[in-house]
Amino acid sequence: MCFWQGTGNEQLHAQTSEHRYSCNMCSKTFNIKSDLIRHKCLHSGERPYCCDVCSKTLNIKSGLVRHKRIHSGERPYCCDVCHKAFTDKSNLTSHKRLHSGECPYCCDVCSKSFSRKNYLISHISLHCGDRQYCCDVCSKTFNIKGKLTSHKRLHSGEHQYCSDVCGKTFNMKCNLITHKRLHSGERPYCCDVCSKTFNIKGKLTSHKRLHSGEHPYYCDVCNKTFKVKSYLISHKRLHSGERPYCCDVCSKAFRLKISLISHKRLHSGERPYCCDICSKAFTRKSGLTSHKRVHSGERPYCCDVCSKAFTRKSDLASHKRIHSGERPYCCDVCSKAFTRKSHLTSHQRVHSGERP
Repeated sequence: MCFWQGTGNEQLHAQTSEHRYSCNMCSKTFNIKSDLIRHKCLHSGERPYCCDVCSKTLNIKSGLVRHKRIHSGERPYCCDVCHKAFTDKSNLTSHKRLHSGECPYCCDVCSKSFSRKNYLISHISLHCGDRQYCCDVCSKTFNIKGKLTSHKRLHSGEHQYCSDVCGKTFNMKCNLITHKRLHSGERPYCCDVCSKTFNIKGKLTSHKRLHSGEHPYYCDVCNKTFKVKSYLISHKRLHSGERPYCCDVCSKAFRLKISLISHKRLHSGERPYCCDICSKAFTRKSGLTSHKRVHSGERPYCCDVCSKAFTRKSDLASHKRIHSGERPYCCDVCSKAFTRKSHLTSHQRVHSGERP
């Protein structure tokens, strides 16, 4: 069996020699014998430590100790800045880097730095193009085994991570952690320029590009640039015509998942976003945000030609076409063009005879 326990001599050896112990199966080397013994359990599949609550097995004793804290609720490691507690010391160490900004793990290809070693390992595989993990259902490939595991839950419908506040379930633990911040109000990622805070690190990264003006993602069809990769992916569907999100009630398809979610509320009648001044409710959060400007008088979007201001960015974009003469929405029957999509939709009813 793979029971192992490090010794003082092995710890001393770590300081005086390097990579003395080699795995005879994959040639990976270690400077501590106990690390080699633990590593060999990966090849043998042996997991000798078993949880007496849920029967989950682990290959190292310390892993079992940490796992049991999930059942007991024990979180012995506490952040002295925000008092958030953790089951594992390494998670506390990583968390503290959110406060300090420290990113000690640096990519030697592009110099991007990370707060966790496993983030760096995942990132490096992007440079080498290594995507060794393949889905046996749809053949999509991944550079990390964990991503494949999470992806497979899309096919199986499994959602093993559940919010203990609202009961919402997720197929990835990281999504549950992010979701919990909606309940707790925690926003641990802070912009060092304007002090705006975020509950997701990716949102902070994207936000910082507002200050820097950086748009690292560009379309290879029309050369339009974006500050967020997901915006580029959605934009490309304009060129390809792809609409992967389909309503199971009326079969209408959308290129954005959020558009499908909002559309479904037309069928259900759900309007979860409510104005606290006049109680008007909306299917989209953006609709509520725009509506509130009616009460406040705020018009944050201003035309740089005539200085006319608008409550919505889309209204400004449509207005600018008056100055530029652009009419991007064209009727495929008579070729008449319009500045707004809604105008095209209304016009098309002339040909179809449809009455709204």
